[in-house]
Amino acid sequence: MRKWLIACSFAVTESDTHFNLHPAQDLSDSFLSGEEDNGGKLISNKNINNEINGNWLSSSSNNIHEARLKAKAKRRLRKNSSRDSGRGDSLSDNGDVVRGTTVTPTSPKSKLLDRKSRLGKGRGLPKKGGAGGKGVWGRSGEVYEPEEVDEKDPNYDEAQENCVYETMVPPLDERDFEKTVTPIVQEYFEHGDTNEVADLLAELNLGPMQSEVPSLAVSLALEAKASHRELTSRLLADLCGPVLSHSDMEKSFDKLLRELSDLVLDTPGAPQLVGQFIARAVSDQILSKSYIEGYKGRVDCEYSRAALDRAAVLLKMSMGGLRIENQWGAGGGQRPVMQLIKEMNLLLKEYILSGDSKEAERCLRDLEVPHFHHEFVYEAIVMVLESKGEKTFKMVLQLLKSLSMSSIITVDQMRRGYERVYMDIAEINIDVPRAYFILEQFVDKSFSMGIIDVKLRDLCPCRGRKRFVSEGDGGVVKLESY
Repeated sequence: MRKWLIACSFAVTESDTHFNLHPAQDLSDSFLSGEEDNGGKLISNKNINNEINGNWLSSSSNNIHEARLKAKAKRRLRKNSSRDSGRGDSLSDNGDVVRGTTVTPTSPKSKLLDRKSRLGKGRGLPKKGGAGGKGVWGRSGEVYEPEEVDEKDPNYDEAQENCVYETMVPPLDERDFEKTVTPIVQEYFEHGDTNEVADLLAELNLGPMQSEVPSLAVSLALEAKASHRELTSRLLADLCGPVLSHSDMEKSFDKLLRELSDLVLDTPGAPQLVGQFIARAVSDQILSKSYIEGYKGRVDCEYSRAALDRAAVLLKMSMGGLRIENQWGAGGGQRPVMQLIKEMNLLLKEYILSGDSKEAERCLRDLEVPHFHHEFVYEAIVMVLESKGEKTFKMVLQLLKSLSMSSIITVDQMRRGYERVYMDIAEINIDVPRAYFILEQFVDKSFSMGIIDVKLRDLCPCRGRKRFVSEGDGGVVKLESY
């Protein structure tokens, strides 16, 4: 009994000695944490004697163990607070973790890009009623009223009250003038609308270059086709008055006469062409009748003198009945169809009389209607069907062969001309009884000369007719194609 008492007192003494030797290591975290949570009050628990590893512990050792458990739980709670803040974990007075209480986070990571108020205020509507944001100048449909001028504004200037602001277009210089007006004139050669040209020129600030428009248009027309020269004459007549004045026209033609020596290098026939433009301008009342007379005795350049002489001759001829308005001829696309057909017939008749295929090619090219050449082929074949004799037959074949070899008449236009004759041969046969027979011969010759292909030759219609002859033939049925 005495030995057992001595052993117990020795164990208690050893535990007290260990506690006195290591007070900071054992209670630093636990007791400080306990003071923070309980406002500086010490934790008081009942003295419970437990047995651990066969040793009996006093109340002081039990308190140390409980403090360690609390400190460990709080450290774990602090470590996961940012990650698990929404779960509402808390620590009870006994050191146990209590779950289930939901606490609304003030700045959760999941709603980092949320533009709504984080304070829970507002009704969830857009800012400024939808009138705010980048690139927005107000609500849709909002009408701004004129802003009143504040006279007390330090930037207020009384002289600005009567100011009138207008859009100013700088005048064109010589280089910009040519770059701007040249495409307008060239485009006009395609569409032929003078009103569009007048509108485009009205939008430009021509300034002193206004008188250069006619000379530029005529210079471009000298190197173009006859139809483009006719369009240029019409353009000058329509621009005179609304856009250009009569003095601008006179200055422009004066410049053309001075520059004829340079224009002849690119266009050898420039003096005669300029003379025709001057005569047409006088006829259209763009230039005065005294314009040519004003140059008498004052011209030293031979080219200018030739142009003025050409204009004077044309004006004298106009008094005898010559129409200067049609001296250039109308463009193919703007010419009436009946007029084109009439000119093609005259061309064919002139060729039959003269036999000059080169002149016929030039006249057909000057008509400027390559899309209408099938009519020329049609009229030529019909002339052969209606003619009497071999002369027209052979001459038309030679002309079509020449036009086909020079590609003036394309394969497509040639085919369409023959097909039109095939379609109308029944009506032609009413006036020309031997039309089928002559057409078959003409088609065979055309194929042998290489004017048409075998496919087009096989499409040629051929009318066969049964005819009973007299009894002297024995009643034999004869087939005759004609």
